[in-house]
Amino acid sequence: MQKVILITGGSSGIGKSIGEYLQKQGYIVYGTSRTPEKITNSLIPLVALDVRDVVSIKQCINQVIEKEGRLDVLINNAGVGITGPLEEIPMEEIKNNFETNLFGPIETMRAVLPQMRKQKSGLIINITSIAGYMGLPFRSVYSSSKGALELITESLRMEVKQFGIEVTNVAPGDFATDIASRRFHAPVLLNSPYKKVYGQQLATINEHVSGGSDPIEMAQGIAKIIKNGNPNVHYKIGAFMQKFSIVLKRILPDKMYEKMLMNHYKL
Repeated sequence: MQKVILITGGSSGIGKSIGEYLQKQGYIVYGTSRTPEKITNSLIPLVALDVRDVVSIKQCINQVIEKEGRLDVLINNAGVGITGPLEEIPMEEIKNNFETNLFGPIETMRAVLPQMRKQKSGLIINITSIAGYMGLPFRSVYSSSKGALELITESLRMEVKQFGIEVTNVAPGDFATDIASRRFHAPVLLNSPYKKVYGQQLATINEHVSGGSDPIEMAQGIAKIIKNGNPNVHYKIGAFMQKFSIVLKRILPDKMYEKMLMNHYKL
C-alpha cells in the first residue's frame, strides 16, 4: 500500500524539495500553502492550510483523509525565521513566530493523532533546527521556538508509542532556500545600541543561508526515516561543523561554549 504523506509548508524551500522527492519515490504526497491557488509551479497537489488557524488545520487534515482514506506520515515543515535583538523585536512578531513554529505544529499533530490511532500506525516528523539546540545571538526567538518543538516531540513520542505511532525530530542546518527573504528581520535602528553588531550579523546570517547545503540532502534524509520502522528520537542534517557544534555544547563548560559562539559571531 502506498503511504499517504502530508507536508506542511510544501510549496517552497525544503518542504517543496521533500515533497517532490518523495513523490518520485512512489508515495502519495500532499503539500500545503496558505494560498495554493497562487502556486503555479508545484509538482505535488497543494491543500490550503494556515498553521496559525485551528479550523484551517482540521479542514486540511480532513480533506486528505476523505480523499485517501488514511494518513500515514505528517511532516511538520512549515516555519518562519526571525532575527533581531530580543529587546527590539516587536512582541507581536515573537508571538507570530511561536504560533507558526510551535503552536501550529502542536495543533497539526493533535489533528492527525485520532486517525493514526485508528490505523494503529503513523509517523510524525517535526522539522526543527540545529539552532534549536543552542541560544544564538540575535536569533533568540527562532532558537527557542525550535528548541521547544524538539522537547515537545520527545514527550509526545513516549505518549503515543502504545498506539503504534512514531514521532521524531529532524534538525537541519543551513540550506540554500529562500527562507531569508521570508524571515522577519527586526530593523537595524539608527539609535540602537545594537546597531553596529546586529547589522553585521544580519548580513552574515543571510550569507550562511545563501551558501547552505542542497535541500535534496534533507529530502533524502527524510526518505530514509520513512523507510525505517523504528526511527531515532533526533536526526541532524547539515554541514559537519554545524552538527559538531551540538556535540561541543554537550562536552564543553557553559562559559567556554558561550565564548566560542561569541568569537564565531564576533561579539
